[in-house]
Amino acid sequence: MKAYLLAAGLGTRLRPLTNTVPKCMVPIRQKPMLAIWLDLLAKHGVTEVLINTHYLRPTVSEFIKRFNESHDNIKVTEFFEETLLGSAGTIAENKNFVAGEENFLICYADILTNLDITEMVKLHKSHTGHLTMALFHAENPSACGIATLDKNKLITDFIEKPQNPTSNLANAGIYVTDQHFFDLIDDTRPQDIGFSVLPKLAGQMYGYETDAYVLDVGTMEKYERAQQEFPMD
Repeated sequence: MKAYLLAAGLGTRLRPLTNTVPKCMVPIRQKPMLAIWLDLLAKHGVTEVLINTHYLRPTVSEFIKRFNESHDNIKVTEFFEETLLGSAGTIAENKNFVAGEENFLICYADILTNLDITEMVKLHKSHTGHLTMALFHAENPSACGIATLDKNKLITDFIEKPQNPTSNLANAGIYVTDQHFFDLIDDTRPQDIGFSVLPKLAGQMYGYETDAYVLDVGTMEKYERAQQEFPMD
């Protein structure tokens, strides 16, 4: 299986740490988040990963080069964005990366997790929906993309950062999807998955509820929390 790992964020809320370190490379107990992600993906059978870069690109490029030189079970390809395309734009511009693949993963590199991707893929293959979204129980639902599920785990409604959340089941930023995903992206750039694509999939996507560790390492407070909480192998 192949995976897109979205890693081009500026990390403005993590300054001053991200003045010199790309957001995707901030260390969790001395291990860069990209390394944590690639280890997780390899553990669950992913063989090829596309990582988009933008801010402080040389640091990420050097990491990818060294990673490829020292690993033969998973291959990483870099896609540089001179101008940010948005999460959906990145996927659309790299459609050929998953040509011929029935299913593939889309993951956000600023999410720290130990999610069981194998079980999530298994769920995806058990239904006829076009996408499976990892869902966790959010402490602050209004700051997240919130899904409403029926008894069959079908997502009947999805709203990005709702003012009045109908549940606390939040988008973990990890998806298993198929080629239909590309049909939902227009030519607008930048374009975001959460705002532009996922609402179109209501009634055609399923939720994978997880109790795994999921944390958006987007602020210094959450970064410091991750240092204490994240269960390193």
